[in-house]
Amino acid sequence: MTHAASATGNSTSTFSIGKMRAAMSRLWPSVLVYSALLIVAIIALRLPDAKDYVGADNDDGMRLVEVRDFLHGQGWFDLMQYRMGLGSGTLMHWSRLIDLPIATLIKLFGLFLPQERAEAAALLVWPLSLIVLSLWGTGLAGRRIGGVLAMHIALGLTAFLLVTSNRFLPGSIDHHNVQFAVAAIMVAMLLDENHRPRSYAIAGLCAALAIAIGAETTPFVAGVCLIVSMSWAWDGPAFAPAAKAFGLSLALSISLFFFGTVPPRLYFSVTCDNLSLGYYSLAAIGGGLLLFAAAFASRASRPIRFGVLAGVGAAVFAAAVIIAPHCLRNPLADLDPMLVQLWLNNVQEAQSIFAAGRQDPYTLGFFYATGVFAIAVCVFRIAYRDRVRIHLILLCLLTISWTIAAIQVRGSSFSNMLAVFPLTLLIIDMRRISNAERESGAAALSYILSVLLSVAAVWGLVGSLLDTRINALAEETASAKDKLTCVSPETVNPLQDLPPGLVAAPSDLGVSILRFTKHRILAAPYHRNQGGMLTEMHIGLATPTDAEAFLRGAGVTVLAFCAEFPQTLEIAKIKPDGLYAQLKKGIVPAYLQPLPRQEGSPVQFFRYVRGGP
Repeated sequence: MTHAASATGNSTSTFSIGKMRAAMSRLWPSVLVYSALLIVAIIALRLPDAKDYVGADNDDGMRLVEVRDFLHGQGWFDLMQYRMGLGSGTLMHWSRLIDLPIATLIKLFGLFLPQERAEAAALLVWPLSLIVLSLWGTGLAGRRIGGVLAMHIALGLTAFLLVTSNRFLPGSIDHHNVQFAVAAIMVAMLLDENHRPRSYAIAGLCAALAIAIGAETTPFVAGVCLIVSMSWAWDGPAFAPAAKAFGLSLALSISLFFFGTVPPRLYFSVTCDNLSLGYYSLAAIGGGLLLFAAAFASRASRPIRFGVLAGVGAAVFAAAVIIAPHCLRNPLADLDPMLVQLWLNNVQEAQSIFAAGRQDPYTLGFFYATGVFAIAVCVFRIAYRDRVRIHLILLCLLTISWTIAAIQVRGSSFSNMLAVFPLTLLIIDMRRISNAERESGAAALSYILSVLLSVAAVWGLVGSLLDTRINALAEETASAKDKLTCVSPETVNPLQDLPPGLVAAPSDLGVSILRFTKHRILAAPYHRNQGGMLTEMHIGLATPTDAEAFLRGAGVTVLAFCAEFPQTLEIAKIKPDGLYAQLKKGIVPAYLQPLPRQEGSPVQFFRYVRGGP
């Protein structure tokens, strides 16, 4: 009886393990398990020390402000931020496509929670839910290039990447996490070796969605379009259904997003930082011409197909020159030099590899090393004719993404994600060699190093160990943990009881003022708000007498001053006789009346009284 029960128990256990192994060989069960473990890890690591349910990035706070305005009745097509900048406000370049799901979640949770808790719940769920989509994209890509083992390695490497990223933390509601997920899905579709039209239709939809969400993905999308077009020109009839599906999907999807999100009054306006006539026309023309070429020229010889493709490229380039010539350069090239010097050069995610190297060379490994390693692996594989198509696709996208990251460090999330796939194949091969040569220490060491060098966090850890300042910085961070800074949300409390007016404050404090008060702000860190930011800077640079003219002309009612803010310090250094330099010395002009200061706050608010007492 005991033996029978034992045998039955062992059989049940074996059966359960077998079922679990079978489940984990499939994509969705694996994605859900990895997602659950990653979400638990992120919550355990981040939530206990969280002081706010909104992410630390200014863009997270601004997104919440826009969502609130949308929920309170601001129109779908109305992207004006009426409380920011000079005059009637600032037209934002963000997409309602991100506002909509966040607003829907807030409404849903608001059915049974008070407003603030509904916002907190929505801002917890939204970024964590995007982990599932991101892992699905990378897991599918891994499975397509190397089977079940590659799927699990890709999921593991992506999990390490996401747990060290601030894009998927609770409260991170900026659009960069959506872009990451969309890019991962695009890569998975391109790696479909069977060239199924459905995969390429999804890739076309994702390409259009990426452009609609944010123009910074345009180079990546251009790389995807190049890969699809070159594949058609090379393979001809075998690739024609995929090319037609991609071209049709791209043209239709970009049309849907253009007419569905762009207000009719802006149909003929060309802007380079969001979806407008420029990007819409190029995507629609390119997708339509690719569809036409694949439909009528697929059975032509390969040289003729490449000639047709050259014609398509020439037509798209001519359209760009005619419709949007100014978009062929950096959209930030028109920034005022003062803004570049005092603002943009100090935005960490907008720094180049050279600026980041000068400021903190020990972080370069985390942002760039795995990309370089993956590019080298792709070149080596192609040279040795090993899975050439896969590595050509990855090399193209990696080179584009890494180059963008070298210009602006924010692009490193895409290059690190793309590095997962060639490095996954490398790890599999090194594992096979290590298992075949069990007595070889060199083979085992090579396998271990391949795994370690494929994880961006390892490069970051090595950099932190080499940084002799790390202990001092850790102690400084710990001691300043509860200390209010110039941009702490609590510092705006003195404004709560004042009648709504216009506040001139450091740009990084502007979003908190919008979020927690009814006031308007002059400055916030957005390139479309040049007038507001420049006015705030000129107020600080001007002599106290001239500064009053700026305050009066702009209609400012309250001035915020923080002597510790880096931009304020730089302004005071540039103009020792300017208003900020005088306030730093404690010299307050008569037209500024100090308001009660928040306890422990470095920010002093002044009420502007025209002409003084």
